[in-house]
Amino acid sequence: GEWTGTMNLTEPQCGTDLGMVRTKAVPNGDGSYSITGQKIWISAGEHDFADNIIHTVLARVEGAVPGIKGLSLFVVPKFLVNEDGSLGERNGVACAGLEHKMGIHGNATAVMAYENAKGWLIGEEGRGMNNMFVVMNEARLGTGLQGLAIGDAAYQAAVEFANDRLQGRSLTGPKNPDGPADPIMVHPDVRRMLLEAKAFVEGGRAFILWTALQADLQKAADEAVATKAKDYMGLITPVLKAYLTDKGFHVASLAMQVHGGSGYTEHFPASQYLRDARITMIYEGTNGIQALDLVGRKLPANGGRAIMSWFADIDAFVGENGDDEAIKPFVEGLADAKKKLQEATMWLMQNGMANPDNAAAASTDYLHIFGLTAYAFLWAQMAKAAQAKIAAGDADPYYANKLMTSRYFVERILPDAGAHLKKLKSGAEVLMQMPAEAF
Repeated sequence: GEWTGTMNLTEPQCGTDLGMVRTKAVPNGDGSYSITGQKIWISAGEHDFADNIIHTVLARVEGAVPGIKGLSLFVVPKFLVNEDGSLGERNGVACAGLEHKMGIHGNATAVMAYENAKGWLIGEEGRGMNNMFVVMNEARLGTGLQGLAIGDAAYQAAVEFANDRLQGRSLTGPKNPDGPADPIMVHPDVRRMLLEAKAFVEGGRAFILWTALQADLQKAADEAVATKAKDYMGLITPVLKAYLTDKGFHVASLAMQVHGGSGYTEHFPASQYLRDARITMIYEGTNGIQALDLVGRKLPANGGRAIMSWFADIDAFVGENGDDEAIKPFVEGLADAKKKLQEATMWLMQNGMANPDNAAAASTDYLHIFGLTAYAFLWAQMAKAAQAKIAAGDADPYYANKLMTSRYFVERILPDAGAHLKKLKSGAEVLMQMPAEAF
């Protein structure tokens, strides 16, 4: 390719708190700036897969105010570009080292050193974070997809292993009488792990597709439709990033467990999936930060318009389908989950403003209740579609399998919402009362 791009935000002294950025930008007087500083954790910061690398760099213009409001965003190419579009001399940016990581070894994570590198301002001075978040939000959605994709690959590998590995006999009698043992797929606990993985993976696919639909609807000609979709994208982004990566790692862990001791070796792919999945819970904003973003910024935005609209969508679905006996368990499960999420939302409103620590302490549990409710809504819709196909005479086992997976989700996973609600309501005291030196 001609060029690839990077995001340069983090520095040794600041990760989440980007107000501490020290990289500086000095105007050159010709519309360009001289950028000096160090950035870390830069994915694909150096390579030879493309002719040029275009770095987007968060820096502070000399004399700008401290904190976030003093940050600006710059484009800094590895090679300067001539007026005719050809590549010119090397810019003052270099890879100062590569990180030795737990996983994702297919991507070079670089330390980047800028020494009077020539860069150009993107947008206005002091608007760096606003401009960067356009990219960051897309990166967070992509990270959620990455977590789901790794979990899906791990799940598929585990299914293959469970069908091939012969160990023990079924408790209800041999299922492979001509062989030395039955496939481990016959054992209930193996099926528990695989069904949990399947429910999260297939629900996650639906979550991704629903979110992609909202991204398209943001451009709808109907202003009301576009506004609603924009509200949903803002509300859902931290949930999708954090919930899918938490569960993607969980699925990768389940897949390793299905493999037994073999999964802990490099002879099978399970260990790589587990290593690769772990970073998704950390980068593009840790999942704890996503939870704080959801509770502190996304929920109250526009007076809570997005969450109230989403609750109304759920209520409409429950009202339309509550009397359908074929899908009643899924609709009732959704209604109960939505009730718990509403209860959690009210608790945050009543207790979070009085004590901000309460909101922060509740945020991760709240995000997980939200994720479970989103999945319940999606699984109920999939169950409805599958049941309609079956009722119309379609004998494809795909639809029956969807109903069985939906049932597993409602009966064995969705009850976790109650536990999260109870933990959420315990507040911050149990977390904050212990002195730091007691840890």
